Amino acid sequence: MNDLRDLYREIILDHNRHPRNFGELPDADRVVEGVNPLCGDRITLYLKLANDTVQDIKFNGTGCAISVASSSLMTERVKGLPATDVMALFERVHDMLTTGATDADAEGMDKLAALAGVREYPARVKCASLGWHALRTALTAQDDKISTE
Repeated sequence: MNDLRDLYREIILDHNRHPRNFGELPDADRVVEGVNPLCGDRITLYLKLANDTVQDIKFNGTGCAISVASSSLMTERVKGLPATDVMALFERVHDMLTTGATDADAEGMDKLAALAGVREYPARVKCASLGWHALRTALTAQDDKISTE
């Protein structure tokens, strides 16, 4: 069990130090700004859709290790997925972060399972979910700004 936690910790640290899909996407179809006032996390999510599929996705901003790593893991996982699959994945990740999901619930989540331990720290759930909420907002075209407040 400790080996698995160490692996998850390493995944989070790696994605924080070397975030994937970090930067701006000049030809984005949708841009959403997100803020977590509790921690000071601020991201801008850039999304490019083609045939209702995530063709490209990037994020930019500053935040704690959990926020940056979660956004990095998210962008890696959703690129190339249909929007319906992304929304279903959002629900799975949200449940994993908030409902006390078991390790079995994290099965099949690949590297995203590294975020499961965040639920033990309720104040950090907003950090881990910021990018995901920005993505959901971008896909549903609800707004161009979100807050975890």
